[in-house]
Amino acid sequence: MSFWTTFWKRVGEIDALVVSDGTMSIPAATLAVNAAPADLGAWLDGMFLPARFGWPLNVGVVRSGGRTVLIDAGLGAEFPEFAGAGQLTRRLEAAGLGLESVTDVVLTHMHMDHIGGLLGLRARLRPDLRIHVAAAEAEFWARRADLSRATMPPGVPESLRSVARRFLDEYHGRLQPFEKEHEVAPGVLVRRTGGHTPGHSVVRLESGGDRLMFGGDSVFPPGFDCPHWHNGFDQEPEETVRVRVGLLRELAATGQPLVPTHVPFPAAGRVAVTRDVFRWVPAYWAH
Repeated sequence: MSFWTTFWKRVGEIDALVVSDGTMSIPAATLAVNAAPADLGAWLDGMFLPARFGWPLNVGVVRSGGRTVLIDAGLGAEFPEFAGAGQLTRRLEAAGLGLESVTDVVLTHMHMDHIGGLLGLRARLRPDLRIHVAAAEAEFWARRADLSRATMPPGVPESLRSVARRFLDEYHGRLQPFEKEHEVAPGVLVRRTGGHTPGHSVVRLESGGDRLMFGGDSVFPPGFDCPHWHNGFDQEPEETVRVRVGLLRELAATGQPLVPTHVPFPAAGRVAVTRDVFRWVPAYWAH
């Protein structure tokens, strides 16, 4: 198992693993489409980041009650324009987890960097695999999804629609839609938040008094200290801000760890707050 590509954590009786699918290079301006360029530039300078960089792609694996649950699937290797991505399958195998061991998949939402890693792999997956996704999310992409409120780079909206349609065609028989929340395995609860996409969801683990949240795209790196900035992929920007601030307040109050999709690997950390200012605190961990 590679030190830099997989990270185990114990949550009570639940095993949780973070796997890096690599990175995808996207203009940094997409991180904050409603921010003044000077403000975003100052944030990037403070983070020592260039105007275009590789957004991390973190995927979760949870083992509980005899079930092995994949939380999102990364971008996959079918998109040469994102040459840094597509590492999930190889890194799962390096951690001793073949695709055939996965009993359930939870999709936080159906953007291509969360579902692409399963495209073309149906034959390698269990025939009884269950894919849990909010009903509102599946319905949104089954129609010609209206992405007019998002502010994405040219060509991206149609790519998102095309990949989502292909995923639904390939896996429609495996989908297990839920309305608001659903317990996937003991102590593994997926809950719809909306905002970023109509059915965007987070996954909460709770066992033996321990907790951890897989946050999907509820927060991006600038979203801790600048939570009112809109990400260009936010379908309902103002609702996304409301969801984000609510989750950050909860995480700061409880101290539970958070694993977002797009923060640097190993992606586990906590949220601190001083009055109305949040701060991301990466976890210290033994190795």
